[in-house]
Amino acid sequence: MPSTRILVTGGTGFLGSEIVSALVTAKVFSITALDLNPPSLNTPSYPSVSYVRCDILNPSALSSLFKAARPEIIVHTAAVNLLGAKRYGTEKRGKEEGAVMRVNVDGTRNVLEAARACGAKGVVYTSSVTVLVDELEGDFRNADEGWGIGRAGTVYGESKTIAEQLVLASNEGGYKTCALRAAPIFGPRDPITIPTIHSCIAHGETPFILGTGTNLQDYVYVANVADAHVLAIHNLLGPGTAAGEAFFITNGEPVTVRDLCLAVWKEFDHFPRFELRIPERMAWWVGWGVEWVSWATGRKATFCRGIVWDATKARYVSIEKARRVLGYEPRVRLPEALAISCQYFKRQFSEQAKR
Repeated sequence: MPSTRILVTGGTGFLGSEIVSALVTAKVFSITALDLNPPSLNTPSYPSVSYVRCDILNPSALSSLFKAARPEIIVHTAAVNLLGAKRYGTEKRGKEEGAVMRVNVDGTRNVLEAARACGAKGVVYTSSVTVLVDELEGDFRNADEGWGIGRAGTVYGESKTIAEQLVLASNEGGYKTCALRAAPIFGPRDPITIPTIHSCIAHGETPFILGTGTNLQDYVYVANVADAHVLAIHNLLGPGTAAGEAFFITNGEPVTVRDLCLAVWKEFDHFPRFELRIPERMAWWVGWGVEWVSWATGRKATFCRGIVWDATKARYVSIEKARRVLGYEPRVRLPEALAISCQYFKRQFSEQAKR
């Protein structure tokens, strides 16, 4: 039986490479991994996978590549985000902010058009929980896909919202699309979550707790997100009950930011010597002051009100729809996932120290 042809955009990135690995393991797919960059030394690569370099902002090159690869399903993970305090900016005229909108929105539009033109059967889009929870001042407790979106207060959240709407609006006839709204993703080779939490050790920030420290938030292990994408592919090729739908994808284990941080620090044999709680309102005013100084001096801030909101608000959702429609069940539970991830980084840090 011929293998089903799958093309993964962002296929050498953190999530994209994990999806490629899951597809290879399934042994029923012929895989093309599209990215701006080739696989890095720390990224697994496979002889059976066709690795191609292309910019999703180049419509003609993208169209030619899709017609040559003839994918039946496209998994679209390629996207960019801003890190640190930059993440909370809403100004879209700046160079970096503009790049987020171009890649995440225009790039998605190009992928959708190239997919339809090459005769693909559908697209699985990697969306984000930020389409909902980046309404930063709000609390989201056990939210589901029925909660309205479109009020994201960050450029990234807005860009993912627009892109998701483009994807779902293109679902019609035999061309099927769906969107997977992933929570913050962590795992080996994680570029953000584990490194950010670990960096608090060197910065002497581990004793400090913003707000009450009791607000629950969602995270998800990268292999679980990859599993969800494979399930979505099977669904679109099969019963199609996921077509036109969005799904939250998390580990299904809401945890406080403090407990998550403590679990990570413990893996690195670090235990805060004391704890100091900073009231949310006080932290908010400090963030406002830092933003004002940043604006007055032209220097980029490392702290802002957005960080305070992200740290102190409830941010967890229901995965019941993904369970029911996709058959999704988080395979790697949170304690095991954190241990695997931290062990990877311990090896990386040890190797770097020897150089």
